[in-house]
Amino acid sequence: MSTRSRIIIAVVAVVIIAAGAWFWSTRGKESTDDAQVEAHVTPIASRVGGTVQAAAVADNQRVTAGAVLVQIDPRDFQLAVEKARAELADAEAAAAASQANVPIVTATASGGISTARGGIAQAQAGITESEQAVLGARSREATAQARVREAEANATKAAKDVERLKPLLDKDEISQQQYDSAVAAANVARATVDSAVAQEREAQAGIQAAESRVKQAQATREQASAQLQTADTAPQQVAATKARAAAAAARVMQLRAAVKQAELNLEYATVKAPTGGVVSRKTVEPGQVIQPGQPLMTIVSLDPVWITANFKETQLEDMRPGQRVTVKVDAYGGTTLTGKIESIAAATGARFSLLPPENATGNFVKVVQRVPVKIVLDEGQDAQRVLRPGMSVTPTVHTQ
Repeated sequence: MSTRSRIIIAVVAVVIIAAGAWFWSTRGKESTDDAQVEAHVTPIASRVGGTVQAAAVADNQRVTAGAVLVQIDPRDFQLAVEKARAELADAEAAAAASQANVPIVTATASGGISTARGGIAQAQAGITESEQAVLGARSREATAQARVREAEANATKAAKDVERLKPLLDKDEISQQQYDSAVAAANVARATVDSAVAQEREAQAGIQAAESRVKQAQATREQASAQLQTADTAPQQVAATKARAAAAAARVMQLRAAVKQAELNLEYATVKAPTGGVVSRKTVEPGQVIQPGQPLMTIVSLDPVWITANFKETQLEDMRPGQRVTVKVDAYGGTTLTGKIESIAAATGARFSLLPPENATGNFVKVVQRVPVKIVLDEGQDAQRVLRPGMSVTPTVHTQ
């Protein structure tokens, strides 16, 4: 066998051995260099506006949850709290007064109805009594008129008797005593007429007085009826009073909410860290006037961190959550860490992009897609918190 043949055979043998070794070493493993470290990144923004009194932290400073980051001038918010509390106190007093008016209006309205009905009954009794008095006065007037007519008839007869007896007295045909008796009888008859006329006038005056009392009683009844109509609106008055009391109570609730909001704004003037981590991208300084929602800084939480590896869709056939993973970190001399697959994304990364591909339009070119896979590290491997979000890593998933 020639030397050339031996060389060719040796090269082929080396290639076969290398290919076998590579196949054996990569069998049951899937790897990608499209992976990076991820962590919770929390933007910090102000919920209220104002002038910054102090910025208590610096860039890359570690903070714990609840630590003060920024202090906004709280004086305006303190005044707002005091004003809201004063308005609440005034509203509570008004509500108490409105609530106290409800039983008073109820009792007053009920008493007004009873009083008005009693006034109507009393006025009706006065009308009946006055009408009976009118009837009695008219009866007395009729009697007096009859007496006047009778007395006038008697007076006329007596006067005529005197006229007849006067010539007889002159002729001495009758005695002076008889004539004097006739004259006296005539005087008595005239006095009787005067008395009857006086009684008639008295009866007429009684009629007028009784009729006046009737009119007065009728006016009283009309007044009592008007009062009863007013008193009959008692349910509406009570309802209106209760509605005002309810409105006052609602006003109290509204101002209590305003007090709580003012207290919250005062609390928001102190910006605290919602979580522990490292301060980054700090953009706030003392004396700066900030607005609500304005970004101030970012807190990056380094515990925990995880790996987001974008595997090709052709690599996912045997990949399952819980499988062991080794992670080579490009930084720190290629340190190797261990972990496991926690979950596989529900869609490809392209699907979550700002402009996802629409394969139904234009010319279609098949492109292998990548699916994000979340890998969590085993505990205790990053005790010094050296991993930072965005670092490049190379994870290898052991599918077998």
